[in-house]
Amino acid sequence: MRASEVVQGLIKKPLKTKQKKATCFAPTNIALIKYWGKRQLELNLPVTGSLSVTLPNKGTTTTLNINDKDHDSVTLNGKTLTRDDKFSKRLSTFLDLFRGQQKIFFDIDTNNNIPTAAGLASSASGFAAIVMALNELFEWRLNDKALSILARMGSGSACRSFWPGFVEWQGGKQDDGLDSFAKPVEDKWPYLCLGLLIFEAGEKLHSSTQAMLNCAKTSPSFKQWPTQHANDLKEFKKALHEKNFTLLGEVTECNAQAMHQTIIDSRPSINYSTQETTRLKEKVWQLRKEGIPVYFTQDAGPNLKLIFEKSSQSIIEEHFPSVEVIEAFI
Repeated sequence: MRASEVVQGLIKKPLKTKQKKATCFAPTNIALIKYWGKRQLELNLPVTGSLSVTLPNKGTTTTLNINDKDHDSVTLNGKTLTRDDKFSKRLSTFLDLFRGQQKIFFDIDTNNNIPTAAGLASSASGFAAIVMALNELFEWRLNDKALSILARMGSGSACRSFWPGFVEWQGGKQDDGLDSFAKPVEDKWPYLCLGLLIFEAGEKLHSSTQAMLNCAKTSPSFKQWPTQHANDLKEFKKALHEKNFTLLGEVTECNAQAMHQTIIDSRPSINYSTQETTRLKEKVWQLRKEGIPVYFTQDAGPNLKLIFEKSSQSIIEEHFPSVEVIEAFI
């Protein structure tokens, strides 16, 4: 099934509105059990599901304003982009799914308060914010499940950016992707903290999609990834239910390391880690030897996210002076 058919089947309405402008904010999220690999590219269907935690107040604010032009205009973090810009093309291609043959175009003003394309899931919050703005602008009144499916077709991780706390993306089995959406997880962790270690804020050299496709074709270890992922997800949910922080940290870190190993094993090999990434990982491992309960996760970029509980915050800030601490359940 084509992506445009899925979109029109969910919306069931033409683009008609009495207003011209809508502004929405969507938070970003950090996958603790990773989404890695696509079973279908056009609909952005994953090989595996994933489980994330939302970062309160970190994400994207997007304004959609219907214009009188024959094309979309994109402004990113205050900078107007050319129509040939990669990001502009990606947004316009996504919006084509909704407008079909209708000649409706937008001025798109999107602002991230996190680094863009640096492995911090700015695309997750970005595409979720666009879908929310479309839903408001055209008064579709779609439920969160439908919004999650629509956002997924712009960026896989965007399907998780509609709820606070822990969120699980069900990978699904259907060819049309209507069973591939996210939903909130009931378990909470009031004292869970994430520490953002951002030392490279520039755009990464290899996109996540590029690396996923490369892995699926050439990485020997990718064949074991779905099995390991299923086991990791089961263990993570057990840790959540039992409030076992050691197990939660171990599974989270192991899952991230396994994902990156599939990337390194691919041909040509891709390594998102830098010398600073390695140095910080080794520092985390050393702190654990000293009895400090801290773990890390790493997405498709060099930056790390630390995972620890509120009781460890002061000592984490002492050892990582540049860390930005975020309480996941404030």
